[in-house]
This record gives sequence, structure tokens and C-alpha cells, in this order.
Amino acid sequence: MKLLRFGPKGQEKPGLLDAQGVVRDLSGLLPDLTSAHLGKEWLDRLASVDPAQLPRVEQPVRFAPVVADIGKLICVGLNYSDHAAESGMAVPSEPVLFAKATSSIIGCNDPVVLPRDSVKSDWEVELGVVIGTRARYVDIDNALDHVAGYCVVNDLSEREYQLERGGQWDKGKGCDTFGPVGPWLVTADEVPDPQNLDMWLDVNGKRYQAGNTRTMVFTVAHLVNYISRFMTLNPGDVISTGTPPGVGLGQKPEPVYLKPGDRMALGIGGLGRQDQTVHAWDPALIDG
Repeated sequence: MKLLRFGPKGQEKPGLLDAQGVVRDLSGLLPDLTSAHLGKEWLDRLASVDPAQLPRVEQPVRFAPVVADIGKLICVGLNYSDHAAESGMAVPSEPVLFAKATSSIIGCNDPVVLPRDSVKSDWEVELGVVIGTRARYVDIDNALDHVAGYCVVNDLSEREYQLERGGQWDKGKGCDTFGPVGPWLVTADEVPDPQNLDMWLDVNGKRYQAGNTRTMVFTVAHLVNYISRFMTLNPGDVISTGTPPGVGLGQKPEPVYLKPGDRMALGIGGLGRQDQTVHAWDPALIDG
């Protein structure tokens, strides 16, 4: 299934995308798509529904973050060796972990607003892993059993804040609007191999990133196993698993950074596409 949330901010409803690409309204079955609906019982119940019997949602529509109550957005740094090289950093011997503030999370096509005085904001297409059942010290062999599904994440990053302001990655990663998630949560049964997904990102029509999850340093199963040693992963938590090469920081001869008016398009095979326009600092675009 491709589960989703749609509608204006504060008025979101749960839905699904049928085989013909039509959005169907699930609000007659549940009030919203929350962490409580990501376990096997609810997913099986939703899978048994005939989409043709659900109300059709007319397009265009805003796609909201795929889960209403994402508890943690845990990210993995330098998880593609070629991205580590373009960043001038060593391939890590263990996963590098950091968190994005939940206040950074937005819908996949919502405005991206640059923080005040930003001069080095950057893009990163990433595979998002949505946890469905609690994971704590899980074995690697059954780590994927705790995954409800997958989604697209744009791990936007302000590189000056991240790398030149005292070494705190969170400062450059958690800015408002720097965490677009969606458009869909594709359930794990439709993604038999999360280590074979094509991913891409364009800025103003130019392809900057083109990669595949097969080149991850640490696999999805490894990451769920590893992260669960340091914190409990709860239903609705999202792991953003790293980005392939092609970020703005790594462009030659000079880095390329986002500016107001830029348009990003990004996607992962089978998981959908995001489209965002970059704006100068404007709190009304964040809060509206």
C-alpha cells in the first residue's frame, strides 16, 4: 500500500494511493494516520479495504508528512562512501547519528524557507525508514520486521551552521522546513529489497544526485539494529539513511548552495517524488 495524509495544515486526513494513482480518502476508517496505525493489525486491516469503495480525492492536493505524530527523526551521516569523499570526510567505522528537530518536518511539496542569513543551505535526497513496532536491542536478522514502510526524505542542511559553528550537526540540520517527508508511506511488503532503490535530485532542472541504496555503507537492517542499541525506536519514528554524492557542498570547482527561487525535485523509485520551491526567511510561510 501507499498510505498518505492530505489536506491543508491542521486539517489533514488519512488516505491511500490506489493502483491507478488516484488518492482515496481513509477518514471513514480512521481519523488520521498516526503511530498507532503502523502495526501489523492496522496495516492488514487497511490492506483488506477495496480502494474503489473509498471516496475519491480530487487533485491537486497538499501531501502532508506521512505520519501525524513522528516522534523522532534520526539521521545517518556519511552513509555513502562517495558522499563522504566529496565532503572531505572519512568513511565511518560505525554509523554517524544525529537528529533533526521535529519542527523541521513538513509536507513533501511545502515551501522550503531558508533561515536568516543562510548562505550555505544544501540538499540531500534520502531513503526514509518508518518504524512500525517498537525496536530495542533488536537482532539484525529480524530488524526489518520492525519497519512499517519507506518514504522519501530531503535532509536539507545549512553547511555553515553544521560545519563552521562549533561542530554541532544538529544546528545545520534542524532548521524549520528542513525535513520534507513523503509523499507516501510505502508499506514494507511493496519494497522487498530496500538496498536496491534508485534515487535522484534535481535543482532548477539540473540533475545533481543520481544514486542507488545498494551503495550504502550500512544497510537498513544494520541501521535499525544499531540505532536500537542506543535508543528505543517507537512506532512513527523515522530513520533517514544518508545521501549519495552530488550535494551542493561537493560541487567543483565551487560549491553550489540554495537561494530563493530555486526549485528542487527529488524522488526514489517506487516511493514517489517531492517538489519544493526555496524562499527567503518568512515566518508566515512556516506557520501558514
